[in-house]
Amino acid sequence: MDYASVLESPIGTITILADDDFVYAITFSEQNIDELKENELTKIVAKQLENYFEGDLKAFDFPIKQKGTEFQQGVWQNLLSIPYGETTSYAKFSAHQPLAIRAIAAANGKNNIAVVVPCHRVIGSSGKLVGYAGGLWRKQWLLQHEREVSKKGQTELKF
Repeated sequence: MDYASVLESPIGTITILADDDFVYAITFSEQNIDELKENELTKIVAKQLENYFEGDLKAFDFPIKQKGTEFQQGVWQNLLSIPYGETTSYAKFSAHQPLAIRAIAAANGKNNIAVVVPCHRVIGSSGKLVGYAGGLWRKQWLLQHEREVSKKGQTELKF
């Protein structure tokens, strides 16, 4: 069975989708959830996201599982290792497989668990914001928020 919760955040409406055991999507895109109810897991996720947006949470601790190839799963797992409040470039992120940079970027773009699997922390080699399914303005907001909360780097990002 599938469940859903909706959260109003500083960067728009977020829909959380889960089954009985795992969260499989956190998205900014419109979802038809008329038939879905909340469960304990989606409520926990909504509360953790609220705490994140309030600056009181830097790491999430609920079970996630998104559908994807073994390669995509590996990319998403690597995204989880990027520290809160920090960024990395696509080139640096793919340094362990430099010939796969385009495939890694594509897998990053297929991430369905926004904010929690922090694809927003990957930027262009030039320092520019590139590629975020939720919109570059959201990516900028998330990075700015994390920098302010963690007090790492510039207090205001210049892109």
